Amino acid sequence: MIERDLDTRFAEAVEIAVAMTQASLPQDDQLRLYALYKQATMGTVDLKQNSAYHLRDAFKTNAWMQISHLSIDEAKENYILMIHSLK
Repeated sequence: MIERDLDTRFAEAVEIAVAMTQASLPQDDQLRLYALYKQATMGTVDLKQNSAYHLRDAFKTNAWMQISHLSIDEAKENYILMIHSLK
């Protein structure tokens, strides 16, 4: 079996996640997936806030900050593992 590259596996996991409904996932899982996705696609969080910053955004930013020590590749691997454990 040929192992697919990380970016391909990540893209496939994102497709699976898009098909999931928010109602089917606990909020802590939603936040973790959000944080892993952001870390995997954007790198470490930038804490610049704008005037439209809301409480919901604070929870999302906090979740992202908690995993900011992960590299982009580590975040992708963790995202893939989490998606496959949830489906």
